[in-house]
Amino acid sequence: MQRQHDRRASKNRDHFTEQEKRSRMSSERSVGRHEVWSWKTASKESLCLRWQKVKVQLMLSMSFLTALFWYCRRLYSFLAQLLKRWSNYLQRQLIRNLSVLPEVDLLGYSAREWKGETKQAKQMREAYEELFKSCHIKYLRQVRRDNYSVVRAVLFQIFSQGIPFPSWMKERDILKLPEKLLYSQGCNWIQQYSFGPERYTGPNAFGKLRKCMEALKTNWAEISATRDHEERGRMCNTLFSDESKEYKLYEAIKFIMLYEVVEAYEQIKSRDEPVHNLFSLLFARDSSSDPLSFMMNHLNSIGDSIGLDQVELFLLGYLLEVKIRVYRLHRFNTEEFKVNYPDEYRREWNEISLVTEDDRYYHIPLF
Repeated sequence: MQRQHDRRASKNRDHFTEQEKRSRMSSERSVGRHEVWSWKTASKESLCLRWQKVKVQLMLSMSFLTALFWYCRRLYSFLAQLLKRWSNYLQRQLIRNLSVLPEVDLLGYSAREWKGETKQAKQMREAYEELFKSCHIKYLRQVRRDNYSVVRAVLFQIFSQGIPFPSWMKERDILKLPEKLLYSQGCNWIQQYSFGPERYTGPNAFGKLRKCMEALKTNWAEISATRDHEERGRMCNTLFSDESKEYKLYEAIKFIMLYEVVEAYEQIKSRDEPVHNLFSLLFARDSSSDPLSFMMNHLNSIGDSIGLDQVELFLLGYLLEVKIRVYRLHRFNTEEFKVNYPDEYRREWNEISLVTEDDRYYHIPLF
């Protein structure tokens, strides 16, 4: 009995031992699983934390880039508007300063300028329609309405068309004309020469005249040497938007007219060679019977209180060696509607055209 009891006790001990082992192994497995789970959880939480940080940084970066893009867009829009306004301002200033405006439609200009049903308005509209239909003139460039109008219109076309110096100007140095007139021909009265609206006379007239001749020669040579038509146009727009420069050109032309009159007067006195008929017409006037009276009564006032009259237009075309065709709209339906200055010209001379409504202010027609 004792033995059986011992065996049972031994089995029970073995059984409890095995259970303890199993329990211990299960506990160890449970601890291992818990450690694995804890590591995974920790790793996941670490990744989540890192992702949250990265996400925050990405959100901040995206917000910064969005704000930067919006700011750059607003800045670009602001600069574009500023540039547009500045460009429009410069364009308005340029147009305001231009003494020869950009081209406009001929009939549109006529309709705007000559409204109403008066006899004069109807005649002017009919004259413009005649230019459009018969003369094939489609556009018009308005010239500033002052007492340099006709000289400006003529010179602008000479420069814009690239017409070279007249033949006599190629043979002589025009810079020496004031000196020749003053010293060689004894015309010391040129100190009474007046520079248009400046009304300047005095001992410095000789120096001012020389600067005017330099301006004419330099600009004429530079522009006529430019072969590209668009570039010539830009150069003309720049030149004829600077009053101080363009006035020098007109005064140089006036002085060349005076020089030609002095030359013709000396030839008539010495009877060396015949002169053009226009000089006979000029000296036949009581107000210009000699070069001095021509300067005092006519040239000095040109640009100030008067423009060029018909005889002086003949002289202008003659000395520049261009045929100036003038459409005189106030003479519509008469023989004087279309006139050439001078009426006698050489075949090789270039032709330029003008439009006038009153023989005082002139515009440039475009065919």
